[in-house]
Amino acid sequence: MAKSVKKSGAAPKAAAKTRKLAESKPAKKKTVVSTNGSSISHDRVAQLAHRFWNERGHVHGHHEEDWFRAEQALRSRTS
Repeated sequence: MAKSVKKSGAAPKAAAKTRKLAESKPAKKKTVVSTNGSSISHDRVAQLAHRFWNERGHVHGHHEEDWFRAEQALRSRTS
């Protein structure tokens, strides 16, 4: 079997530069628009979907179901 050898003079990754760019720009608030015209914060949907995931026992593979359930719950609260 062949051994893989890392180059000792390899350049560092550009993660620090990317992080600086992300920190310098203000974050835009994303919204999910409801069918009745009201808007729901993307962050609120994400937080509620995460809560549903926690209640499910951290079972992976149901993220879309949790997301749609969260959207539906928030939309019913705003109408």
